Amino acid sequence: MKNKVLIIAVHPDDETLGCGGTLLKHKVNGDEIHWLICTTIDKKHNYYEKREKEIEEVSKLYDFDSVHNLRLKTMQVDEYSMTELVSKISEVINEIQPNIVYLPFKGDVHSDHRKIFEASYSCTKSFRYPFIKKIYMIETLSETEFAPSTKEDSFIPNSFVDISEFINKKIDIMKVFESEISEHPFPRSERNIKALATLRGATCGYEYAESFILLKEIL
Repeated sequence: MKNKVLIIAVHPDDETLGCGGTLLKHKVNGDEIHWLICTTIDKKHNYYEKREKEIEEVSKLYDFDSVHNLRLKTMQVDEYSMTELVSKISEVINEIQPNIVYLPFKGDVHSDHRKIFEASYSCTKSFRYPFIKKIYMIETLSETEFAPSTKEDSFIPNSFVDISEFINKKIDIMKVFESEISEHPFPRSERNIKALATLRGATCGYEYAESFILLKEIL
C-alpha cells in the first residue's frame, strides 16, 4: 500500500531541515508527498519574488504531488485566531486525506511553530480525520534545539529514518533557500545539517538519519 504523506512546514525550508531526506525516500518508494507551507513574507519585501522562485524550484526537486500555501504573515502567526488557523489547515488536510502527517515540534522556540503545531494537531482527531494513521513531530535546526531544556520541552526522538542515500540531495535542496543557510556556527549550515544527521545516524546504526517523535500510530 502506497502512502499519502503531508508535511506541514511553518516556513519554507522547514520541510527540508526537518524531514527532507525522509520525503525524498517516500517519493522513491512510490508514496505521494504533499507540501503545506503556512507562512510567507510580505509582497513588499525585496526578497519576495526570489522566495517564490525558490519555492517553485524546491517543489520540482522533491517532485511534490501538490503544494499548498496558506500565506499567513510570517513571524505574526499569533495574530490569527486558533479557529481561523484550524479552519485553514483542516481544509487542506481534508483535500489531501494523508495517512502520514509530519508536524513541527510543539516545543520549538519560534512562536509561529508552536501555534501551527497546536492548530495542526487539532486537525488529527481520529473521529474527524479517520484517514490519518501516523503523526510525527520533526526536528528543525535553529528552532528545536533552542527549546527550553526541560523534559516537557526537549526533543526526545523515538523514530528514525535512514537517509544516507539522500543526505547530499537534502543539502543541495536546502542551498536553494540562499538566505536561510550560512557558514558554521550558524545553525542552518551544511556542516550542522550533516552533524545532526550523523548524530541521529549513530543512534540508529546508519551513516545519516533523520529523527522524529511519533505521536500516534493506528494499525
